[in-house]
Amino acid sequence: MSDFRSDTVTRPTAAMKAAMLEAPLGDDVFGDDPTVNRLQEVAAGMLGFEAALFAPSGTQTNLIALMTHCQRGDEAIVGQQWHTYRWEGGGMAVLGSIQPQPLEHQPDGTLALADIEAAIKPDDPHFARTRLVVLENTTGGKVLPQHYMQDVRDLAARRGLSTHIDGARLFNAAVALAPAGQALQQARALCAGYDSLSLCLSKGLGAPVGSLLLGSKDFIARARRVRKMLGGGMRQAGMLAAAGLYALEHHVARLADDHANARLLAEGLGAAARGNPALAGRMHVHPVQTNILFTDIDAALADPLLAHLAAHGIRVTSGYVGAGERSVRRVRWVTHLDVGRKDVERAVAVLQDWSEAV
Repeated sequence: MSDFRSDTVTRPTAAMKAAMLEAPLGDDVFGDDPTVNRLQEVAAGMLGFEAALFAPSGTQTNLIALMTHCQRGDEAIVGQQWHTYRWEGGGMAVLGSIQPQPLEHQPDGTLALADIEAAIKPDDPHFARTRLVVLENTTGGKVLPQHYMQDVRDLAARRGLSTHIDGARLFNAAVALAPAGQALQQARALCAGYDSLSLCLSKGLGAPVGSLLLGSKDFIARARRVRKMLGGGMRQAGMLAAAGLYALEHHVARLADDHANARLLAEGLGAAARGNPALAGRMHVHPVQTNILFTDIDAALADPLLAHLAAHGIRVTSGYVGAGERSVRRVRWVTHLDVGRKDVERAVAVLQDWSEAV
């Protein structure tokens, strides 16, 4: 079985499990779990924030951030495809009474600075109060570059708005941008000056569960109250925190392997598409920057291909995109800790066999 569905499917390594079993424990709701406290201190220091808060999921750390930054009737500027807007159950509106102001993305994944500025409401009782700008880095596997992150931060500061980064895959962005060995410095630079950051430990970093919210000491103190209200306070959470610590200490640099495997996969799938005239114009492999690759398949070919992959133990996710009636099926491939080069080579071979039979 080769599971390319998501980097959320990773399982703890033997060394990570050992760290979990050996972790000293306390009660985190009382603030005395030493392993949770150490994780929060290490992460905050690593990324240049004053404090951090451990929670069960990235969905929750994003919602905690939104509800800490905004009050009922406030507005957050987001992207149409941001997880905070599209993929987290509408939590900001349903639970936080926060109005999302979604903006269209540019082809590179950014939100145009002019669009952000135009979306900021005047101070008028007819409008929701614009309070927050949210970014997501990476977004759909695309990296928002350093200069863009700085430009959005500066715009928000000029307009008196707070800023939050959904950095579930922030280290993927950092590894993609940084020279070898400088990923931590790059990650710190990407979020410099931002008011808060959500960092997922259970995606590419390979922990079994958990996410961190980072910010100032005052912000995290207020966020702790929201976490409690949302049911995110855990007791002997040190076993989970130990996995997160291990991930931060051992699994950041190895994200480069995932990126290399994604490029290898893109090259192999692209070669298969180019080598078969029957697939010309019917299968498109998108450029890949990090560990997420998309391929667009003509809808008439998609079901047979997906069935062929499944029959050979290759798991992916897909959905219909574009205009017309189910014209294109977009298949998502994600490389991660539990998908190695051999899995990639086998997936390419399986697709090659299928393409030759089309």
